[in-house]
Amino acid sequence: MASFVNQGHDLNIRVMSRRLVSASDSSIKEHVLGVSNIDLLHGAFPVSLVCIYPRPPAGGFHFHAVVAAFESGLPSLLNHYFVHAGRIVANPRTGLPEILCNNQGAELIVGVADVALADLDFSSMDLSVRKIPLPYGGDVPLSVQLVSFACGGFSVAWGHNHLLGDGHALLGLVGGLSELARTGRLAPGSRPAHDRSLFRPSSTPWRPRRSSPLAAFKPLTPDRMVNVLTSEASCVHRLYYLEAQANSRLRGMASQDGDGRRATRVQAMSAYMWKTLAAVVGAADTRCRMGWWVDGRRRLTAPEHRALATTSYVGNASIFVLGEDGVEEIRRKPLPEVASMVRELIDAPGYGDRFQEVVDWVEQHKSGATYMDASNIGLGCPTVAVTAMTSFPMDTDLGFGHAAMAMTTTRGRGLCSGFVQMAATPRGDGAWIVSASVWPKLAAALESDELRIFVPITAKHLGLKLNEAIVKENGSPRSRF
Repeated sequence: MASFVNQGHDLNIRVMSRRLVSASDSSIKEHVLGVSNIDLLHGAFPVSLVCIYPRPPAGGFHFHAVVAAFESGLPSLLNHYFVHAGRIVANPRTGLPEILCNNQGAELIVGVADVALADLDFSSMDLSVRKIPLPYGGDVPLSVQLVSFACGGFSVAWGHNHLLGDGHALLGLVGGLSELARTGRLAPGSRPAHDRSLFRPSSTPWRPRRSSPLAAFKPLTPDRMVNVLTSEASCVHRLYYLEAQANSRLRGMASQDGDGRRATRVQAMSAYMWKTLAAVVGAADTRCRMGWWVDGRRRLTAPEHRALATTSYVGNASIFVLGEDGVEEIRRKPLPEVASMVRELIDAPGYGDRFQEVVDWVEQHKSGATYMDASNIGLGCPTVAVTAMTSFPMDTDLGFGHAAMAMTTTRGRGLCSGFVQMAATPRGDGAWIVSASVWPKLAAALESDELRIFVPITAKHLGLKLNEAIVKENGSPRSRF
């Protein structure tokens, strides 16, 4: 029976079972996997991908079928993701983290919530998706948490340590289990690659360039960070629903610059946010910044990075790109011109050299500390960092239909910058769900804009009202456990 209760606004989660699941292939030998310098740059901290599933419309659905899918599929999945069945340990000589692949097992947690999904306020991350993940050990690479809700819907929280991979890698893990649950096998193209030697330091020592953006990297130590209470109080954590039509309309508005190149949806949305940020900053500062975590999988084309060109690399493969301009300049420029600025920043050539510079810089600064660009910490002029999961493969269908939403969440780390995550809906209808941890003034500006791009998400957007009504008509499923 439950030993932990996760209490939030109208949400109690009772843990019914908690156990370790090991890989089923006993022939895999225990070994140690060293992490790459890109992994070290991102650091070791927990991130949860929370998937929300409405009650399947088909009759006879039972939450036990979801639990059974994970009990049968997870041991096979861990044969391919063996590192996730191990533990994060410190190298006894260097003190740096590494993965002990000893098949100790990933966590599988089953819980029951006493509310319907539709009762949660999804517009607030604090009152919805941030309340669903349960705590787990910092040395645990993977904690899979299944929670049944009173409406018959359920959630799956994939608790993951960022040291082992970025959002692309995490979605590969989710897609692998979904494929196994539906077909009983993992196709060769879906099998992951764990080779961290893709990011090797140069044979010559790193030498700083005057213009190198790495000069702005600072260690995330307490004396360089804002205390947690202040950083949490400075931000609100919102979830927005961006309809496909709104996305297309904004893209069209950002593409009218006469150069013949159409802005991508990420570029259009970034330009819109940059102009909104500049308007909010106003006379309070003369400059403002936007930054992007850029995935190198499709940008690194050298032979030594060939494995990255596939979607199967499990690890961190993104670096931070920062743009800065005057507040008045951003406000004055039309949206298409700002979108062109964004495109030039993100699509600038030379990503091979950029990644190599980061790898070599980390090699010279290995200390066990996590480093971050000063703009992300909150130093200097106001900054909003963007990460996008809009073009990644997102297979969340466990055999009961796709999730209505899949969104990552983590706890604050004393950062005072804005952070926006753009994610396509798993059902692939062109709509986006955007999480925004931003200043209250910026959130208010986004929500009040006459274009109505950023609409606070509701249970109706996720298809939860209908499912709740079905359950009430057919009887409450609260006794199914």
